[in-house]
Amino acid sequence: MGAHVPGDDGLLAVRAAEGDEDAFEALVRRHAPGLLRLAASMLGSPAEAEDAVQDAFVSAWRRLPEFRGQSAFATWMHRIVVNRCLNMLRSRRPVADLDSVPEPQAPDHAVSPVRAAESHAAAVALGRSLSELSPEQRVCWVLRELEGRSYETIAETVGISPEAARGRVFRARRCLTEAMTAWR
Repeated sequence: MGAHVPGDDGLLAVRAAEGDEDAFEALVRRHAPGLLRLAASMLGSPAEAEDAVQDAFVSAWRRLPEFRGQSAFATWMHRIVVNRCLNMLRSRRPVADLDSVPEPQAPDHAVSPVRAAESHAAAVALGRSLSELSPEQRVCWVLRELEGRSYETIAETVGISPEAARGRVFRARRCLTEAMTAWR
């Protein structure tokens, strides 16, 4: 394609629902990077994240005529990706692939190999702790802590009340705090 398709998400979604592939491609380019980060955070696997987001966009393309603009297109896509990730997490064995958990970057790693080893061990421990959360807690925690979403947006994305979103984030934080106490 190559040509830039101007317009806001709502207009692009309407055009895409009418069959405009360029408009849909513009939406994919605009939203794929953030959705991939979200899925990778939830699933702990870049390959699974790509599958989830690709499936979500295929589903969105098919369901675009149903999109009524009652929520923002981005929120609608987040909901589709979150639901796909939750389904993948629920169908998975309880043990996550800990080697695929991204390691947080720390500027002093180059200075101290001991510090780098400690940081890697902490990242593995965090990945293990995240995999032990329920899928529902995990998605709310990821949306709040890694994506910076409001409780209202989390509630709309996941399909729960803002109070339930707050409760899930609180319980996830408590579990992670307990599990990571040794790393303080």
